[in-house]
Amino acid sequence: MSVMGNRPKVLIAKVGLDGHDRGVKVVVKALEEAGFEVYYSGLHQTPEAVVDKALELNVDLLGVSTLCGAHLTIFSAISKLLRQKGSRVKLFGGGIIPEADKKALRRMGVERIFSPGTPLREIVDFIRSICKEKRLPKITAQK
Repeated sequence: MSVMGNRPKVLIAKVGLDGHDRGVKVVVKALEEAGFEVYYSGLHQTPEAVVDKALELNVDLLGVSTLCGAHLTIFSAISKLLRQKGSRVKLFGGGIIPEADKKALRRMGVERIFSPGTPLREIVDFIRSICKEKRLPKITAQK
């Protein structure tokens, strides 16, 4: 559970060669406004760097945005690293991911995938539901 500020922590990451970050920055802002403590990795991260940062920051959730078509490889690597390190971080993602691949991602431990155009409220509500499951402090929107 998060300690600093007693708010659930979320790391949002861009992994691989994907250089499109406008949408992920909008998601980061929406999560901040909803009251979460949010960190953004920046572009072109490796799965190892993202997992290390998630563990260093002691985040509760890790969201990975990918638009480059390498989602199966990226999520597989991140999920494997989290398991190897004994982490209980909840993994979710967003991007252009074919419906046929979403089942495979669920089997890897990805809680949810959000497609482009998903209402921000849906993403916030999903994260709040994970926080409730993990019994994290209830948060309210920032003023």
